[in-house]
Amino acid sequence: MAITNLKFPEHVQVHTFTNAEKQAVELAAQVAETLRGAIVEKGVATLVVSGGRSPLSFFRHLARQELDWSRVVVSLADERWVPIGHADSNEGLVRAHLLQGAAAKARFIGLYQAAQTLEAAALRSNEALAELPQPIDAMVLGMGEDGHTASLFPGSINLDLALTADGQSRCLPMQAPTVPRQRLTLTLPVLSNARKTFLLLQGKSKTDTLREALADTDVARMPIRAFLAAPLELYWCP
Repeated sequence: MAITNLKFPEHVQVHTFTNAEKQAVELAAQVAETLRGAIVEKGVATLVVSGGRSPLSFFRHLARQELDWSRVVVSLADERWVPIGHADSNEGLVRAHLLQGAAAKARFIGLYQAAQTLEAAALRSNEALAELPQPIDAMVLGMGEDGHTASLFPGSINLDLALTADGQSRCLPMQAPTVPRQRLTLTLPVLSNARKTFLLLQGKSKTDTLREALADTDVARMPIRAFLAAPLELYWCP
């Protein structure tokens, strides 16, 4: 089933592209416009992105946007609990593909913290995130085929807490079903308070996941539903 055949709520704006390069170019332009508007309004802009391989082209195009990067604070929706030099590190990908050239002037607040346990790392991350200006101005999420987003995984031991955390719980430890299993994630209250949310998706399998997500409202079974129930800019390509 093509994404154009899915029935989305009116508050979900769907942008379709013929290929990933066009998708990345347009998403970068729209995110930059959102950040510029926040800088004019408040003097500072907050950008939260997701890791993985899908957004790398978007990162590179965004880094080339004309923007006062010294007024931008960048962070992550989630992180794998691995050292920054590890191939699975989201921070490593952001530093290598986004925080380059003029974009290197942005302030980056990472989630990874060296600690004896994942729980201790999450506490340190939570403290560091106190410096993240909120609400988030522009947030770019992805989605897994199980309906997870950020590291809000169905069935994870901390999911209920992450979905209902108070404002002081900005980051929590999570367990993913795939390696590396130990993750850190921003909580749903922090993520859902973003002023503008973009969802970057590619491929037929993600379309099938969206169809399932749109068929019900149980957020615990598919956390992406929390974002489909609010204003959202969906950027999709085959």
